[in-house]
Amino acid sequence: MFEQCFSSAFRPIAKGVKSAMGLLALCALVACSPPDPEPESAGTHALTKLITAEQYSNSLSYIFGPGIDAQVQFAPVARNEGLLANSLATAGVSGGQVQTIQSVASSVAKQVVDVENRQHLVACRPESIDGPDNACATQFVSKVGRLLFRRALSDDEIATYVEYASAAALELDGKESEDEELDGFYAGLQVVLEGLLLHPEVLFIMESAEPDPNNSEQLRLDAYSLASRLSFFLWNASPDDELLAAAESGDLQSPGGVERAVDRMLESPRLVDGMRAFFDDMLIFDEFKTLSKDPTIYPQFTSVTAQDAREQTLRTIIDHTLNQGKDYRDLFTSRSTYMSPALAILYGVPAQPGWTPYTFTDDSPRAGLLTQVSFLALTSHPGRSSVTLRGMALRERLLCQTVPEPPPGIDFSVVTNPDADYPTQRLRVAAHLETPSCAGCHRITDLIGLSLEQFDGAGGYRLTENGATIDATGALDGIEFDGAIGLGEALSQNPELPRCLVRRVYSYATGGPPESDARLALNYFNEEFAAQGYQLRNLLRTIALSNAFSLIKTSPSEE
Repeated sequence: MFEQCFSSAFRPIAKGVKSAMGLLALCALVACSPPDPEPESAGTHALTKLITAEQYSNSLSYIFGPGIDAQVQFAPVARNEGLLANSLATAGVSGGQVQTIQSVASSVAKQVVDVENRQHLVACRPESIDGPDNACATQFVSKVGRLLFRRALSDDEIATYVEYASAAALELDGKESEDEELDGFYAGLQVVLEGLLLHPEVLFIMESAEPDPNNSEQLRLDAYSLASRLSFFLWNASPDDELLAAAESGDLQSPGGVERAVDRMLESPRLVDGMRAFFDDMLIFDEFKTLSKDPTIYPQFTSVTAQDAREQTLRTIIDHTLNQGKDYRDLFTSRSTYMSPALAILYGVPAQPGWTPYTFTDDSPRAGLLTQVSFLALTSHPGRSSVTLRGMALRERLLCQTVPEPPPGIDFSVVTNPDADYPTQRLRVAAHLETPSCAGCHRITDLIGLSLEQFDGAGGYRLTENGATIDATGALDGIEFDGAIGLGEALSQNPELPRCLVRRVYSYATGGPPESDARLALNYFNEEFAAQGYQLRNLLRTIALSNAFSLIKTSPSEE
């Protein structure tokens, strides 16, 4: 802990050695003190929530291997407090979605029992492939069903599915399907597996609670529900065999057992998948699916550019926070990133084959996520930049603040139509702010966005707009600066930046926005995040091991 505090102490070194040394002295005292205990928490509500398409595919890839094609598309859900993940508890499955999922389930089941795959995906060998083999079917259903349902199946459940497999084996043996003669045993497994893949316990995460043995008036997630909540939070997929075994044995419910499980998960390569999914949701990168630019204005911005812009930011975040374990706040000032050939054209830098690490020079106008194409292009219009959209995105996505919708009947023509009197965004915004009903909201967004005006609607760098020199001065919460570099520095020092990440991570982990009684837990997470050097992996661990994560409320939801 002292080493983490030590590094944080030298962040303000430019402001004076005295302040840094004072902070070092404070760090030494803190390092010798025991960590603050977690405050009492009522926890969250046990949820039944729809699994995401990515979680469904990820889970099947883990169970059956990456060679199985398990891609599926679910209908989009509305965001709730900044995250799609917060809306899954109110999402259902439409008739059209059922047909789509059924088609995928049928395809996956067929792939699993295919002659080329069955040798390594079906662990046992039937005495004969021409008919039922209840012993082998029992072994298959028990193993696969446990991974799909995220719990051990009961003897009665296993017997029922084996009976289905046996009946299907007798009925389908020797019959033709798509010009292939079916083997009875594997045809039976295919039918049963398709049914398992369509089961509500596979498509929905159904959390269950049990009495807390340490407090008779308190509930907690049962072991299997805790395993699922941990796994979907950290890995964006269902629990693996080892995590389910810990749940089944009861070890996951012991303090030492859950710590061992969480630490193993945090060191697993699968953590990258989980955090990519989280940041993709938090940064609203699903908007890339519909992002387009006017090709006559931005001919260098293509579908490949858009895809690579998304990937660049996710790679940058993962490398910075997980691979290098750096301070989350420094993501907005760091000049280190990754570059692809398509992006190199837009950035105006030398291109290298494939994805390669890249560091912008000290005199470059780019540093931090706010100067990457992903943020700049997503928060612009198809044919022009937008100071309002950029400022709004920063406040809502990174600071967890809400910007009110504009009142009806507002005339935006002065903003959207440049002329000789208003050639730059700054001049057009100034004219727009003369409307009293617009001034309040635009002042909290546009002073941010104006500092990014040296980047056009596709994220390309520029110094002029319509022949006029761009003034890129701006302000964030009373801190004035010049240009995107200054904005990144101001944002990195804004206390709401890490607090927002904490709120988003906790919401994502538990499946819904924090209720009012989560205030003490959030304060505790914020304090721990700061004390541990704003390192993401430490934040994940703190939340995953907290009572606020695993305890279940007995009272109704506030919603």
